[in-house]
Amino acid sequence: MHKRHKGHIRHRRSARREHRIPTWHTCGALASAATLALLGAGLPASADDPDLDRFYDQRVRWSACKGEETPKDLQCGTVRVPLDYARPGRGSLELALARYRATGDSKGSVVLNFGGPGGAGVPQLAYGGKEFMRLTNNYDVVTFDPRGVGRSSPVSCGEGFDEVMQGPDDSTPDEQRTQADLRWLRKAAQRCAEHSGPVLDHIGSVNTSRDLDVLRQALGDDKLNYLGFSYGTRLGAVYAAQFPGRVGRFVLDGVDTLTEPLAEQGRATAEGQQTALDNFITWCAEDVACPFGQDPRAGREQVVELVRSLDAHPVPMYAGGSFSGQDFVAALAQGLYAKQWWPALSRAIALLVEHGEPQALMQFAGTVGASPGGRGDEDVVDENQVPADNFQAALLAINCADNPDRPSGAELGRNIERLRDEYEQASPVFGQYQLTFTLMCYGRPRGTDFIRDRVRDLDTPKMLLVGTRGDPATPYRWTVETARRLGSSAVVLDNRSEGHTGYASSECVHEAVDEFLLYGSLPANGSSCGPGEE
Repeated sequence: MHKRHKGHIRHRRSARREHRIPTWHTCGALASAATLALLGAGLPASADDPDLDRFYDQRVRWSACKGEETPKDLQCGTVRVPLDYARPGRGSLELALARYRATGDSKGSVVLNFGGPGGAGVPQLAYGGKEFMRLTNNYDVVTFDPRGVGRSSPVSCGEGFDEVMQGPDDSTPDEQRTQADLRWLRKAAQRCAEHSGPVLDHIGSVNTSRDLDVLRQALGDDKLNYLGFSYGTRLGAVYAAQFPGRVGRFVLDGVDTLTEPLAEQGRATAEGQQTALDNFITWCAEDVACPFGQDPRAGREQVVELVRSLDAHPVPMYAGGSFSGQDFVAALAQGLYAKQWWPALSRAIALLVEHGEPQALMQFAGTVGASPGGRGDEDVVDENQVPADNFQAALLAINCADNPDRPSGAELGRNIERLRDEYEQASPVFGQYQLTFTLMCYGRPRGTDFIRDRVRDLDTPKMLLVGTRGDPATPYRWTVETARRLGSSAVVLDNRSEGHTGYASSECVHEAVDEFLLYGSLPANGSSCGPGEE
């Protein structure tokens, strides 16, 4: 549910060795400064605005979803939203929706966002819907592909983008390295803009939260009931700040930060992922079939060497392309999110190490099964076309639009060596990968200030915030900090367990969330679920 992709910028570090920064999060929005200024204004869409009447007057038309393996009881639909809320007459786009209908007396809908940013909701509900079946006792369980994601005008950086991502040539003199990197970052942003169409200028949580309000009305609900995971917690908080009077029962699980600078976010994520990797290798070493052997310390060293080796000599893929060290890092990042995935992750690594077969790991990296080629049509979405790089392209575009942090060229030049050292100290495996994510927003216009300035001291009904102590992607301290920032509206449930988010892995959390959404019963602030209550 969180961050990732491949390629590497080459940088000279010292005589000790070449130091490579991976570029998983390399495709983003090249939005205009004027557009981002409008996003920062945070003016809520309103059903009372006559320019928005045609959007707020919709009702979703549901029908059976297409696809042979799609669950028969899953229904699909669309809702149309303005491309630009400041100018709603200048184009629109359709958002892809899916739902499981309520089986009992319906209280309306509960809307899910599975995270990312860049995660498409429709396929995740299709294949993970069993987790939410109790909620269908009283709710239609609904999800959507956010703008720029999946089948909702997907953004892309185009085929062959990895060639652009190689970065400046190694022969560039050290004194020219920073300027060469900055030119390359701007070129990369332009490439993404060329392949994404007009939605790129209007991507980000401020506009997506407005889309949520149009969706709420199209579903026929007076208030939005919402369950957001990981990035979905940020989106939910932004909605609550823009539409406090329309907040119903809100649950935020795996709470994202609203204030921490990008550089700190990346470092914290690298630390969490390294801790999860260490725990995985310790667990793996207890099995004689572990691809890293039975010595956890040696196993950790082998992971670092495997990443370096794959970056230097990527493994060819059967369907074309190659599998690099940064693809491996991306697969690890995903596979470590939940302990129940660890056996499959171990087997996938064994296939790579012992047979040179990366296909199973690519499924963890999230790049299998998508079709290449994006669309830029603002009013038409081809449901059969989701660009292969859409997750990565959308992830970066949304995060850059949501964050105002942009170092100047001079600042970047002064601080890059220190940042490399700090990130590598945080994680020899994930540090470089997360640093690239931080750097890739450079060259794009400054993101919105709305989230940091306006998402605070909310005047809404009580919201349930779930934080997991061993979360590798959203540290527990972010739950505490966000709860303090949101004010008296926040009720914290402390999940003293491992993994990213708690709903799918802890029966205690699952029950508490369902009780709140179904019946309005909130646990006391500061209540906990122990590891023995999974």
